[in-house]
Amino acid sequence: MIIDFHTHAFADDLAPRVISKLEAEGDCHAALDGRVATLLASMDRAGIARSVVCPIATKPAQFAGIRNWAREVRSRQPRLEMFLSVHPDDPDALAHIDQTADEGFKGLKFHPYYQGFTIDDDRLFPLYERIAARRLIAVFHTGFDIAYPPDRICDPVRVRRVADTFPALKLVATHLGAWRDWDNAREHLLGRPLYIETSYSIWDMPAEQARELILAHPPEYLLFGSDSPWADQTEELAHWRKLDLPGDLLAAALGGNAARLLART
Repeated sequence: MIIDFHTHAFADDLAPRVISKLEAEGDCHAALDGRVATLLASMDRAGIARSVVCPIATKPAQFAGIRNWAREVRSRQPRLEMFLSVHPDDPDALAHIDQTADEGFKGLKFHPYYQGFTIDDDRLFPLYERIAARRLIAVFHTGFDIAYPPDRICDPVRVRRVADTFPALKLVATHLGAWRDWDNAREHLLGRPLYIETSYSIWDMPAEQARELILAHPPEYLLFGSDSPWADQTEELAHWRKLDLPGDLLAAALGGNAARLLART
């Protein structure tokens, strides 16, 4: 069973405007239109059984809207594992973390660039402590971002500090640990017991480098992700399969690890 641990989708009435805006900001082109139905069709083409949908609260007031939409989607689409998002400046952030767990959602997505914070800022530590205590998964954008100047607000050194400070936190570092900062990810993150997700990265480097980075990490902590709609799920899987990786590692990374992680929350 293949599980894509990093996708995005939006309400049908918002998707055209959001995709157009993000394409302009990042000077990139989305592979899909951002709607739930389109994501499901993409999963069918790629042979993906489940996808984790990772919204981003770009304003403190957005938690309720994201939660209500996620509730509605998961009631109709059991193949989609809906995560929520809490903005670090939300005055009710701790209560919203509790609400996330109480309502059966399994994780939260954070994006330091879009949410305007530094990942190892001490003011976030009470949130991380609560997330760990509630056994939720915390998915972080890590590395640089295509739409922003390369500020080191979520680089491997900072991610490592969070992981070391909160060993019980189910931390997922996206984009092979640090998008376009992979040498530092190799030095500070790979080889350690934290989850590394691979979206929007393997195609962006020589295959030999991608293979070396993947093999440098414990196979039980690898997660396949596409970052759909920003990358094509079928193409992302094809990149993985061209790396000539051991069969047991491939099976774990493409679904086994994600299934266990999601079942433990």
